[in-house]
Amino acid sequence: MNKILVTGATGQLGGIVVKTLLSKISPQQISVISRKEESMAEMKAKGINTFVGSYENVASLLKAMKGIDMVLLISSGDQGDRMQEHKNIIDTAKKCGVKNIAYTSRALRDRNSLQNELMKDHFNTEDYIKTSGLNYVLFQNALYMEFLQFFVNKDNIEKGIFLPIGDGRAAFTLRADQAEAMANVLLKEDFENKIYQFTNYETYSFFDVANLLTELSGKEIKYTPIELSSFEETMKQRGLTEPVIKKMAGFLLDIKANQEAVVTNDLENKLGRKPTSLKDGLKMLFNL
Repeated sequence: MNKILVTGATGQLGGIVVKTLLSKISPQQISVISRKEESMAEMKAKGINTFVGSYENVASLLKAMKGIDMVLLISSGDQGDRMQEHKNIIDTAKKCGVKNIAYTSRALRDRNSLQNELMKDHFNTEDYIKTSGLNYVLFQNALYMEFLQFFVNKDNIEKGIFLPIGDGRAAFTLRADQAEAMANVLLKEDFENKIYQFTNYETYSFFDVANLLTELSGKEIKYTPIELSSFEETMKQRGLTEPVIKKMAGFLLDIKANQEAVVTNDLENKLGRKPTSLKDGLKMLFNL
């Protein structure tokens, strides 16, 4: 009976993975770790093994990984030293005799030409895992469709969408589809040093986003490409700090450069069905 530890289990992606696992295996086979004890109360009530800890706290990681066969490392946020936090998980897994590790990375076209420096942590983590001696599966996930909610809102619907993305395309994919596929792999496959790129079956531009929102809402919504300088000035006027604006700019420029336009059939194969289309996803996300 394999035992799985999910890190970051109270986050949105981790929560869906745990929910999917719970529908298919005994709760005693699932362990989770989070710094938020209260957020794990429901999981604990269902019989899941819960541990309070963090990626920085090696002692808590050692406790959580005792008797574990596989670890799903859900990538850390960017508030701290993300690479060190990931190394803590990987090194502790080795120390505890864990055989298999999976990691939630990103599906991007060229690691060497990324504008968003934070994305490079994903590939550096992949490299560290590959040299760790652990059996691994790397989940390179496309850009969450939920990302669109940051840039499309009531104000956009009335005034239009203005972004420095040009006609760049992305394989926007619903987070729940990716999480379900990840759980399926954890349950059904051997860890044979594989990489899966969990993307949608086609790419979309923001022109597509605007056209579909127009169709779904019955209100005309336009997307207008703008210069990066105009976007940055608007963000300054809204009170955002320079580091935050720089991070957003790198993210958007990578979309413009089609870094997010990777497409494979890996997700469809592991789901056993087509992933949610942009139209259906927008309908659900925006209650249209």
